[in-house]
Amino acid sequence: MYRHIQAFQQVSRRTLSTSGRRQVENKVPHKQKHFQEDNGIPVHLKGGVSDAILYRATMALTILGSAYVVYELVCAAFPKKKE
Repeated sequence: MYRHIQAFQQVSRRTLSTSGRRQVENKVPHKQKHFQEDNGIPVHLKGGVSDAILYRATMALTILGSAYVVYELVCAAFPKKKE
């Protein structure tokens, strides 16, 4: 039982250690330079093709959702007559 606890403590020390095994390159200065340059592109589209696709999909869903809300409001305002 004691061996299991000791092994768990050793594993937890290894996984919670603050020293990294490899150094990761800091990409923040490059990203800041890319997003702050004045090239006429809005900041929400400077991420590339994926940003453009996400932007267009969001706009399409917004327009379709708004149209559906207006349709439902019209249906609720003018109920069908029972014969």
